[in-house]
Amino acid sequence: MAEHNSYDVIIVGAGSMGMSAGYYLARRGVKTLLIDAFDPPHTLGSHHGETRLIRHAYSGDPAYIDLALRADHLWQEAEQLSGIELLVRSGVLNLADSAVYSFSGRLAEAMKRKVQVQHLDAGEIRRRWPGLNIPETFAAMYEPEAGYLYSERCISAYRQLALGQGAELLTNTSVVNITARESSVTVHTTNGDYHGASAILSAGAWFGALAPFVHLPIKAIRKVVGWFESSPAFAAGNFPGFTLGAEEGGYYGFPSIAGAGLKIGRHDTGLEWKPGTLLAPFGSEASDEQDLRRVLETYMPGAAGRLLKGSVCKYEHTPDEDFIIDRHPLHSNVLVAGGFSGHGFKFSSVVGEILADLATSGATNHNIQPFALSRFTPDHSQAGLILEGI
Repeated sequence: MAEHNSYDVIIVGAGSMGMSAGYYLARRGVKTLLIDAFDPPHTLGSHHGETRLIRHAYSGDPAYIDLALRADHLWQEAEQLSGIELLVRSGVLNLADSAVYSFSGRLAEAMKRKVQVQHLDAGEIRRRWPGLNIPETFAAMYEPEAGYLYSERCISAYRQLALGQGAELLTNTSVVNITARESSVTVHTTNGDYHGASAILSAGAWFGALAPFVHLPIKAIRKVVGWFESSPAFAAGNFPGFTLGAEEGGYYGFPSIAGAGLKIGRHDTGLEWKPGTLLAPFGSEASDEQDLRRVLETYMPGAAGRLLKGSVCKYEHTPDEDFIIDRHPLHSNVLVAGGFSGHGFKFSSVVGEILADLATSGATNHNIQPFALSRFTPDHSQAGLILEGI
């Protein structure tokens, strides 16, 4: 085994989760190699597009709220250490038609954990943000301490911090195969073989390219976002980040930052994408702009101006839209982290910390039971075989 190609931990996929894990490992003195098929941050994964929401009042398992609060703390720390502005506390306005969605469960869990939340009726929503055209059936949960992250800056910050702690990064290098034994892992790449005592797989929407070594119930989905010319009512400082649930579907977005236009995307729907195939550019589907414009014209007419820019990215869905953070079912020295399903970026700081915990001590103080791979099959020992057909 060549010494210069030998590491304690090899991370396959240096996007948001992988780069964060690389930093937290290197900070602990772990000899770490990060391998990425591209040169992060880049436009071929799930982290580009300038901004991602960070909010704390989550539905689903209460573990999400605890992790969101820890992630927020770690983002502040990364911001201070890197000297790069990463987080803007714009507030996040979660809007929904009461006939479609109720905030009651999320409000109750948030208040238990002392997350600042405000429940607003339609009249109060319109009074605070007069650019909104909200019917009486709408309500909102407003989080004043939430906001958005500059996603590409976050990757750059963790890259800077990881390399500063001695981690190594191998870019523009595709993984061809992985071989694992009881106490070693060999990652075969287009630039040679690399050896580690353990590995972390955080390949995002590219997990399918790691078959047959690992099969996870993850489906990659093409998603689109658009930036639309908007009135000053929707400018940063005047308008918060937002989510919107209505009969038209589920949407999310950001205020117009430095005149770039209000950014909006659709959370539900999307076309399946497979690694190695062309990701159709924005505008390839008639619905790319139409779906976004329709909801703006209905609820945010002052932000339904001309399309300034369109972009495509990828979600990585699990069947239940919860994460996978676990060990490979057949190789205990290989960790898998995936299925972040379009809402994971905000957690990437704490996911990196969790992966570093698991790789160094075998356990973490964070509750990751909801993200166990075993939930998809009654026989965890056979998951690597069974999941191939899901």
